Amino acid sequence: MPDPALNDELREELRRLENADLLRSRRMLESPQSARVVVDNRPCLAFASNDYLGLANHPAIIAAAIAGVQAFGVGAGASHLITGHSSAHHALEKDLARFVDFPAALLFSTGYMANIGTVTALAGRGDAIFSDALNHASLIDAARLSRADIHRYPHLDVDALGKSLAACRARRKLVISDAVFSMDGDIAPVPTLLALCERHDAYLLLDDAHGFGVLGTGGRGVLEHFAIQSPRIIYMATLGKAAGVAGAFVAGSTELIRFLIQRARTYIYTTAMPSLLACAVSASLTVIADESWRRQHLQRLIARLKSGFDSNAWRLLPSDTPIQPLLLGSNQAALRVSAALNELGILIPAIRPPTVPEGSARLRISLSAAHSEADVSELISALREVEAHCLNEPAPAMRNAG
Repeated sequence: MPDPALNDELREELRRLENADLLRSRRMLESPQSARVVVDNRPCLAFASNDYLGLANHPAIIAAAIAGVQAFGVGAGASHLITGHSSAHHALEKDLARFVDFPAALLFSTGYMANIGTVTALAGRGDAIFSDALNHASLIDAARLSRADIHRYPHLDVDALGKSLAACRARRKLVISDAVFSMDGDIAPVPTLLALCERHDAYLLLDDAHGFGVLGTGGRGVLEHFAIQSPRIIYMATLGKAAGVAGAFVAGSTELIRFLIQRARTYIYTTAMPSLLACAVSASLTVIADESWRRQHLQRLIARLKSGFDSNAWRLLPSDTPIQPLLLGSNQAALRVSAALNELGILIPAIRPPTVPEGSARLRISLSAAHSEADVSELISALREVEAHCLNEPAPAMRNAG
């Protein structure tokens, strides 16, 4: 049977990606998430996950998941609006709303689904969306799918945003922004964004995927960090990063949540997340609130890396979060340094376009409360060794990266 023309086209596209050092492949994790993991049969010190508080293998959360599977089984079996909405889901939504100090919250299976469902429910033709240039792909795709007019402003440029809002005469205006930017680690100027929304009768959707659990004295995220709250804010956070489990939620007014139940297609038309995960997240919220030492330890690790890393060739982007990007520039350089670190037993994937802009390939160093200060010292020593000995080596053949 002759090979379909589509396969020839796909092979050619794959060759182009490989020639541009943009071909990805998957690693095989063979252990629970932790500071030290086994990947592709090899033990390594990992700075690669979003398990910022080290909760992905927490015994109390595991126990809650086991209790959840015993009470509810494995699968939800249906969407929330049919018979998939369990008492565990309902209890967690109430817990999440209380935790982030909003009237109500709604569970989604993923953060991607939460953003797409919320944005497309709230904005459509005749409306306007204002999006930071470095927003996560889920917000970018959500804006495109909404069919609203999209105004893309330069990263963190609040002056440009203000001018766009002032000139806009749309029926409804929605500003969408990461709270902590996933590849740069910087924090959005939320008070200024909110002030602009109040001045120009707009609403603010914040994606706090990388701030929830980490920012604020109680781990309640970017709004606690800035000590602000407003009925104009629509808050989204994920539960598979600092919370250590899976899923996402949107929090806001009671009317907003009731409306999303009626109109958010990614909520309506998908099977509910397993109840056992809701049980696990409820336990995780208790750990996040009670074990503040995890955030304190994480801040010490961030300070240790920033003060101990000194390089003539590379630089860390400015970030006060667990996301510490090491900017390298070219795809080839990012792959080379990642491979050299891997030879020393340290896992930090290279991040390349389209995940980051052209010419800004990097290593995304991700710190966790599961790391020790000795782990960070080991990383710093390895970076110095790689800089001293490996920068002029030929680019490796490996293609694992983001």
